[in-house]
Amino acid sequence: MTAMCDVAFLLLTFFMLATKFKPEEPVVVKTPSSISEIPLPDVDIMLLTVDPKGRIFFSIDNKLKRKELIESVNDERKLGLTPEDINAFAIGPSIGIPFSQLKSFLNMRPDEQGEMMKEAQGVPVDTTVMSPTNELAQWIKSARYTNPKLRICIKADGDAAYPHVKKIISTLEGYKIFKFNLITNLKAVPPGTAAFEERNKVAKAD
Repeated sequence: MTAMCDVAFLLLTFFMLATKFKPEEPVVVKTPSSISEIPLPDVDIMLLTVDPKGRIFFSIDNKLKRKELIESVNDERKLGLTPEDINAFAIGPSIGIPFSQLKSFLNMRPDEQGEMMKEAQGVPVDTTVMSPTNELAQWIKSARYTNPKLRICIKADGDAAYPHVKKIISTLEGYKIFKFNLITNLKAVPPGTAAFEERNKVAKAD
């Protein structure tokens, strides 16, 4: 019994230390369905979230790279962030506000930040990467500079208007980025379609 207790506590400790908790998302997004089964990467993700109102939220998953990212943006945009602000960004939630509001946002308590995100306008974006109003372009450029291995994922609500998603795609194209993931819910392949026949051929071959 003693040995079993030791093993149980060792396993419990391992899972507690090794578990990666899912970060809190800024908004609730109901993604559309598709038959794609391409898995998403587990690390080095840049997530661009589009809510039903068309608001855009930006985040990356690596906390060390988040610190490098905000230091780069702070230097280029002259945001005047303090070391405390930079550390707050590194461990903070997704960003869905303009640069002009970033410093005050980082000085808020987590519950105040959550309330602000409910009314936030989202990250400003335009169809041209060189436009001074396209702040999403700055986030994307700086994030890829600090971590070239980042995989870009767009998670858009099914009720979001396409022009909002198109602005993100146009911004990516402006940086010659043509490969990214669209996050969707998996659904069954409709019988009688070409995809259904192709899947049956693969299953029979196996």
